[in-house]
Amino acid sequence: MAALEKATGDVVFKFEPFVLHVLCQELQDAQLLHSVAIDSGFRNSGITVGKGGKIIMAVRSTHCLEVPLSHKGKLMVSEEYIEFLIHVANQKMEEN
Repeated sequence: MAALEKATGDVVFKFEPFVLHVLCQELQDAQLLHSVAIDSGFRNSGITVGKGGKIIMAVRSTHCLEVPLSHKGKLMVSEEYIEFLIHVANQKMEEN
């Protein structure tokens, strides 16, 4: 709260979801891992094949949160709401 009171610009509370990048030897390995990730609820997962043939499987969670707190130094939400956001973010971290 002390940092928010000193802020002069825009402040955003942001929680980033879990991401795991796995370098795979074969495309079939990446496809198997992708199926497991999707079946486990990591719906934003995907496979990338680079120009050099590098196969990367990214396991990504959907648990994200981004909320503006202040604008031009003016706090736009209550301290109680910030405490609520922290609670929600901590729950998302547990789910990750």
